[in-house]
Amino acid sequence: MLNIADTLRLWCREGRPFALATVVDVRGSAPLPAGTSVAVDLDGNAAGSISGGCVEGAVYELCREVLEDGGGPRRAWFGYSDDDAFAVGLTCGGELDVLVQRVDPATRPHLGAVLTEAAEGRPAAVAQVVDGSIAGALLGVYGDTAFADRALDDGPAGRAVADKAAGQLRVGRTARIEVGGDADTCPERLSVLVHVAAARPRMLIFGAVDFAAALSRAGHFLGYRVTVCDARPVFATRARFPEADEVITDWPHRYLARTDVDSRTAVCVLTHDAKFDVPLLRLALEMPVGYVGAMGSRRTHGERLERLREAGVTEGRLARLRSPIGLDLGARTPEETAVSIAAEIIAHAHRATGRPLSEGTGPIHRALGPVPA
Repeated sequence: MLNIADTLRLWCREGRPFALATVVDVRGSAPLPAGTSVAVDLDGNAAGSISGGCVEGAVYELCREVLEDGGGPRRAWFGYSDDDAFAVGLTCGGELDVLVQRVDPATRPHLGAVLTEAAEGRPAAVAQVVDGSIAGALLGVYGDTAFADRALDDGPAGRAVADKAAGQLRVGRTARIEVGGDADTCPERLSVLVHVAAARPRMLIFGAVDFAAALSRAGHFLGYRVTVCDARPVFATRARFPEADEVITDWPHRYLARTDVDSRTAVCVLTHDAKFDVPLLRLALEMPVGYVGAMGSRRTHGERLERLREAGVTEGRLARLRSPIGLDLGARTPEETAVSIAAEIIAHAHRATGRPLSEGTGPIHRALGPVPA
């Protein structure tokens, strides 16, 4: 749903009813994850995609039917068609479970507010009941506030769903969860898809060099909030890094010590200078960031490791350092090197091998790990 938050908030603002088709479960090698949506308004305008084209026509027609008959939510299942690759089905071999429901903004004034928060880059979540007697019910969470449909308003089910939605918002992950099933919280067991729009992950690039300019463009393209930091004001300028969200003039380790990081943060050290690298990496390897990489030759890497050991960095922490930074793509130019670094960050985040897909077997798309409690 939040993949089209900008369009949906406009439709809500205009009071325009629409049908919302949402992927609520994925099996196998489906192209897009659970939580992805398509919406169709009364004029036939469509927004979004749920399959990269495989089943869009069928989903569009189902949305039109739901809008016209005004009934309750419907479920549709799409799988691979063995007999005819052009029939309604997923030629990629995956399976999609799709919930289609009518949304009338006049009866859900809270929805537009939550969608606006998400569209403008602020943390927000929408909980959508996908199984149970109140399938299709929606609850929104942003800040310290929860707003819900009448079916989830101020009752045990609503409190249980709001609590789970707030938890998913804290960890920043869209997920399908089970709620209730016991008399103390919510007697009925509900399956709820929590759509989460979390703050963008951060990419911190230290060293205002040509490689940093290319990497800032790659980070921006991947959806990171990119910061370039260098102690030299003549190099750390907005003109040199127009696609960075911010350019900071400060000693790298001093800036890192005072800025916010989390488990999704990527720290990329491109400075090639021990007086910057060692205090910066010593600090970065102690912090709960997702990725720490440093540029340099293998000789530079070896010398850097010795300096870090002398500075008291343990072997366990040194094992977190990705150096020389990037995957072996044969990169030469700053742009190629940026692709190499970005590819390693993606592979590291998803615990992937970085090997060619042609050399592997089994599903291309890996299942996500367990959702933190």
